Amino acid sequence: MTSDTPTTPDEPGTGTTADRAVSRKTLLRAAVAAGAAVPLLATGSLALARDAARSSTGRPLSPTPYCDDGDDPTPDQMEGPYFKPNSPLRTNLVTPGTAGTRLTVSGYVFGRNCVPLSGVLLDFWQADNAGAYDMAGYTFRGHQFTDATGAFSLGTIVPGLYPGRTRHIHVKAQAPGRPVLTTQLYFPGEPRNSTDALFDPALLMNVRGAGGGKEASFDFVLNVDGAPGPDPTDPPTDPPGGTWATGRSYAAGDAVTYGGGSYRCLQGHTSMAGWEPPNVPALWRRAS
Repeated sequence: MTSDTPTTPDEPGTGTTADRAVSRKTLLRAAVAAGAAVPLLATGSLALARDAARSSTGRPLSPTPYCDDGDDPTPDQMEGPYFKPNSPLRTNLVTPGTAGTRLTVSGYVFGRNCVPLSGVLLDFWQADNAGAYDMAGYTFRGHQFTDATGAFSLGTIVPGLYPGRTRHIHVKAQAPGRPVLTTQLYFPGEPRNSTDALFDPALLMNVRGAGGGKEASFDFVLNVDGAPGPDPTDPPTDPPGGTWATGRSYAAGDAVTYGGGSYRCLQGHTSMAGWEPPNVPALWRRAS
């Protein structure tokens, strides 16, 4: 992911006045401020975007993490000082001998209209068990893409604490050709949640024990409208001339041309429609 392009807040949702009167995020924040428990589903867990996607109400989702109440989009969370571009492509950040409680984070990425989004770039980074970030290498750093169902899964550990912050995992999410969402995921029941100025209860994961480790779930909702796959009857569109092509494996440093410009690959990946070099500054940097 690139860190030199500031993110732009998403546009507000378009719910009706009645829809916007009492929002889930408003209830969450008010509950936390009052010291009350966060609203839960009947199952005892926080609602996920997939619950709205499976509902029969037909009401559209608003951006991250779960909002079908039409209120303002969840604001971006700060990137922080420890982000590094060019993380490796991987879904498991744990290596042999890694200290810490094992954690699997899984979920889906949806558009506002409850359609799952495939090919979304998710770049995760976090502190190690001692609360330290690796700035020399890429320990506890990695990116991946959602699959055809919009799903993702991350193998990692519960991050350690460091001064001034509660436990959290950083993430950047980018749908093909769309702006980057930078945010953070949080753990329920952490004592420091009440003192961390950045903590947002709307970004709490569902976390449960799993043997000697933990499992967490979270669904992202990006400020885009998902769309079904291309109509096979539609005639193909000729792409701009150049050496870039879909379905190719590119490594960091590879050079391509596209639409009259030259680009240098920043992160190894297999190209797909929608990830043309001008659309994804996380993957390509224009050279000329």
